[in-house]
Amino acid sequence: MDPYFSAARLSLLDRGFVYALAHIRGGQEMGRRWYESGKLLNKKNTFTDFIDVTEFLVKQQYAAKDKVFANGGSAGGLLMGAVANMKPEFYRGIIAAVPFVDVVTTMLDESIPLTTNEFDEWGNPKEKPYYDYMLSYSPYDNVSRQAYPAMLVSTGLNDSQVQYYEPAKWVAKLRAMKTDSNPLLFRINMEAGHGGKSGRFQKLRETAKDYSFILAQLGQKP
Repeated sequence: MDPYFSAARLSLLDRGFVYALAHIRGGQEMGRRWYESGKLLNKKNTFTDFIDVTEFLVKQQYAAKDKVFANGGSAGGLLMGAVANMKPEFYRGIIAAVPFVDVVTTMLDESIPLTTNEFDEWGNPKEKPYYDYMLSYSPYDNVSRQAYPAMLVSTGLNDSQVQYYEPAKWVAKLRAMKTDSNPLLFRINMEAGHGGKSGRFQKLRETAKDYSFILAQLGQKP
C-alpha cells in the first residue's frame, strides 16, 4: 500500500490520534525479496512484522501502550485475526473488515473464484506442508481461551471473495471462547460485497461507524 491522503482520517488526527501504515513483508515496498519472504511458508513473517511495528511505535512514544488500535481488511483481516491470537494484549481494539480468517477451509474449496489463483500466494493445502502451515496460523483454527481486545468485525452478504460465513463462524467461536468482557461486534452489510457499499457517502458512513467504535473504547464522543 502506498501512503495516501484521507480527508476522513483528519477526524482522528484532530482528536490527537497518530496514524501509522505498517509496511509488512508480503508487500513490495522493499523489493522482491521483501515480498517473497511474506508468502507461502514464510507467511508468519507478515504477522510478526506487524507486531514489531506496534512495539516500535510504543517504544518510540508515538503511541500509548494502552491505546493502540489495529485495522485491516480482507487478507489484512487475516492479519488482524492472527495478531489478535498472538498478542491480544498489544491492542485496545481491532477492526477486521471482510476478514479472510478460515484459511484452510477456504483454500480447500476450489469452487470459490479466487482459490486456485491464490495457490501461488498461500500454497495448496492439498499438499501436507502447506496444509500444516496454514493450520498453524489460520485465525479461526487458533482461537484460544484467553482475553481478546475489543473487536469490530464487518462483512458483506454478497461478498464473493470472502464469504460472509467465514467471519460469522470466527465471531461465534471467539464469543464462545474469549475470557474477557470487551465488546465483540459483528456487522453484516446486507447490500454490499467485498469492497463495501458503493458511493462516496456510503463509504464515509462506514468509516464513521469504524471511528465511532474506536472512540467509544476510549470513552470519547463521536
